[in-house]
Amino acid sequence: MDEQFWDERYRSRDQLFSGNPNGVLVAEASDLPPGQALDVGCGEGADALWLARRGWCVTGVDISRVALERAARTSADLADRVAWQHGDPTTTPPPADSFDLVNVQYFPLLQQPGHSALRGLLSAVAPGGTLLFASHDPADLPPDQERDFDPDDFYRPEDVVALLDDSWTVLIDETRPRTAPAPPGTHHVHDVVLKARRQG
Repeated sequence: MDEQFWDERYRSRDQLFSGNPNGVLVAEASDLPPGQALDVGCGEGADALWLARRGWCVTGVDISRVALERAARTSADLADRVAWQHGDPTTTPPPADSFDLVNVQYFPLLQQPGHSALRGLLSAVAPGGTLLFASHDPADLPPDQERDFDPDDFYRPEDVVALLDDSWTVLIDETRPRTAPAPPGTHHVHDVVLKARRQG
């Protein structure tokens, strides 16, 4: 799933996603005081825009230039609050200790020896800041023979929890029903949600 893959996927439709912020973000970030946020795999920008409209200064990073161009077109009124950044956080880590919220929603982060990419995202959370990490429940996936990937190749919230040291407090680590209908053609009816705070 490289840059070409995602560019082609976005080009396949005028709008790939709903344009609404992810339900996990709305549920878990509504009560957070605004600050600096990093939206990992921001896509067409719905999460980043939702945060910006609530007073956050947001960096939205994505590997797809097509997605970022779409996001930029819908955010002209928020240009002072949102920066769209082309990049791959799996190879170029974000700056350490820089974000009051790191938002990782359904981002396909491949397991790595040494966990360097994941550790980079954890390090990006500033002291006192929050990590919000959501993925689809593997139980909702079709049988092995009906899919072209192995879900165990990707990090899930439980893998993230295993890497957190005692400088973190896990606030939420649970599976819950999605607040929005499953995307067309999928069976994703549950989310696995991790919310953790880094000690100040």
